[in-house]
Amino acid sequence: MDTLLVYGSYGYTGRLVVERAIEQGIEPVLAGRDTAKLEAQATEWGLDCRVFGLEHSDIVAQHIAEFDVVLNCAGPFVHTHEPIVEACLSRGTHYLDITGEIEVFEAIASRSERAEEAGVTLLPGVGFDVVPSDCLASHLGNALPEATHLALGFDSLGAPSPGTALTMVEGLEAGGAVREDGKIRRTPPGWKSRSIDFGHRERTAVTIPWGDVSTADRTTGIPNIEFYMALPPQAIRALRLSQHLGPLLTNSLVKDGLRSFIERAIDGPDAEERQQGESRLWGEVSNGEERLIARLTTPNGYTLTAETAVESARRALDGETPNGYQTPSTAFGTDYVLEFDGVVRQDAREPTHSE
Repeated sequence: MDTLLVYGSYGYTGRLVVERAIEQGIEPVLAGRDTAKLEAQATEWGLDCRVFGLEHSDIVAQHIAEFDVVLNCAGPFVHTHEPIVEACLSRGTHYLDITGEIEVFEAIASRSERAEEAGVTLLPGVGFDVVPSDCLASHLGNALPEATHLALGFDSLGAPSPGTALTMVEGLEAGGAVREDGKIRRTPPGWKSRSIDFGHRERTAVTIPWGDVSTADRTTGIPNIEFYMALPPQAIRALRLSQHLGPLLTNSLVKDGLRSFIERAIDGPDAEERQQGESRLWGEVSNGEERLIARLTTPNGYTLTAETAVESARRALDGETPNGYQTPSTAFGTDYVLEFDGVVRQDAREPTHSE
């Protein structure tokens, strides 16, 4: 097996990814900008490490050149993807990450032709964002090929990691997003709500700018896409009020204060919470006459992220990924997510007519 570099290996999700990789017989090289954290992690696992930031493209490219695959776990990915992707394209290294950020998917997808010419796979979103929802979208799109509308959603992701919390805070400035007639349209936070039956309970959910607003278009070709997250009523109200905080969130002092608070106050779910937790996903396609529904039950999102990210990296190392920009289902198939323990898909018994 060839060589894997995990960038951001000492973050909450990065640590889970490294542990899972070792369980699977992969010995990644660890990387990041924090020398103390990186060397402590490398010593703990008996692994090699590389200390480098992403400010200087030549330095990034020099490090990337050693490896066949890079798995980027350092979020928010809007700040980290570009220098690593560019280095991968210049050095012939496959790029994977665990982003869920629409702008990152769009930016990486725009490099697809260059990646094909370079013989490089660009495969962002190999974690909970967006493996299960992308596979669910693909399944529904195959079931109703003439579908014009796709809605996806999830319930109970659990407590966030520091990286997820930072990404969510930064996303408040941009607001929400949906896809209409093939184009991404920005919306206010919590723009639209609906009641969704996730299989175990019915919840009120609101639109959020999840990565599938970008990726599901390429996976299915469906031109109208919305993604929903189930939230308590008070959280929905707070989300909608957050649109008034947009100008405040552009202030660097405010951003620095929020980052500092998140790093101090948020640890992410512990091992017991990950073991006991689960996530529920729901999807619906329609063509104006028929409506089809399917659901997924998965382990805790961070547990699934470690498993899908490592397996995706293993397949890239083994040469099993197509060149160019890919989504999880275009790279590995509609049923990819069903290969992981604890993932169950259920279809609605019959198509129902739209109201």
